[in-house]
Amino acid sequence: MELLLKILIGLLFLGLLVMNFYFRRKVTKSYRILVKNNVEFDSKHIFNKKKLEEEIIPKYPKEEADIRQFVNLLNQSIKIGFGLLVLITVFGGILLWDSFYNI
Repeated sequence: MELLLKILIGLLFLGLLVMNFYFRRKVTKSYRILVKNNVEFDSKHIFNKKKLEEEIIPKYPKEEADIRQFVNLLNQSIKIGFGLLVLITVFGGILLWDSFYNI
């Protein structure tokens, strides 16, 4: 049972790691498009959709789709990174627990 749990957590970790790299690559590509079009905004606009809609979208209406894509991809990447952190902690805890009781 413990081996199955370790394998499952390891596979989940690898899956999330691959997804994280995939999303970061897409975020970087989207960011390059925004930089090329001279779109500027702060982190408060990324994490607050209301401010994004009120302050940035009206300022850059032609790049609306690119801005929305960048913000969504960045938020997804952050969530996946948080999931990786939790899985690393759980995996480390299981390994520590296993080594403590198998002495």
